[in-house]
Amino acid sequence: MISVASASRERRLPSDKAVPKAEQIYEMVRYAIIRLSMVPGSVISEKELCLQYGVSRTPVREALKRLSDEDLVDVFPHSGTYVSKISFEVAEEGYVIRRALEIESIRRAVQYVTDDDIARLDQLIREMRDILERDALHEYIEVDDAFHSAIAGISRYPRMWKFINLVKAHLDRMRQLSAPVPGHLAEVTEQHAAIVRALERRNADQAELAMKIHLEASFAVMSAMYEDGQYFRRKET
Repeated sequence: MISVASASRERRLPSDKAVPKAEQIYEMVRYAIIRLSMVPGSVISEKELCLQYGVSRTPVREALKRLSDEDLVDVFPHSGTYVSKISFEVAEEGYVIRRALEIESIRRAVQYVTDDDIARLDQLIREMRDILERDALHEYIEVDDAFHSAIAGISRYPRMWKFINLVKAHLDRMRQLSAPVPGHLAEVTEQHAAIVRALERRNADQAELAMKIHLEASFAVMSAMYEDGQYFRRKET
């Protein structure tokens, strides 16, 4: 089994009794799968998860059932439980949904963006550049998500980002795989900067175009990861 420890720093579940243990385990294991700390195809041991988090099998099984429903875990009776391999089709579907919602989000954001919002987005871009300078690529995706989530908040549709998160799990694993591609995240950062400058000009058409260029270029790089094949399912025919 590939442990969740590298993603969760081997910590036990938070002591917040208001959050059910199954929910907490679900969030931690999902995070580890998306960040590739638990690699596609690796075995998941219920017993080890119980020991790691100090819980019974019941919340672990509930969490794994939810992850199975999201197609992030494959459960084979009498055989074992595994981190699912990445489905290109599911990732592509997530991309199409994300693209449609983010284009709507950026156009609305132009109507409501403030100078303080611009300053916050610029701060996130500075954090991205710092990550690149430190070569801490594993940190990039969280700041990237914070950037897009902030735009959803500016659009006054903050739940839009929650809906996007529900459909982009396989896409996020492809994002993680593509992070080390030379020059990719540097280009992504400049695309983010172009989005902010269009917002700053309050130009909806330019903002939409900048977002389209960003999302389409990023997906093209991520799609090339499929050629490796190691972590992917075969495409459906």
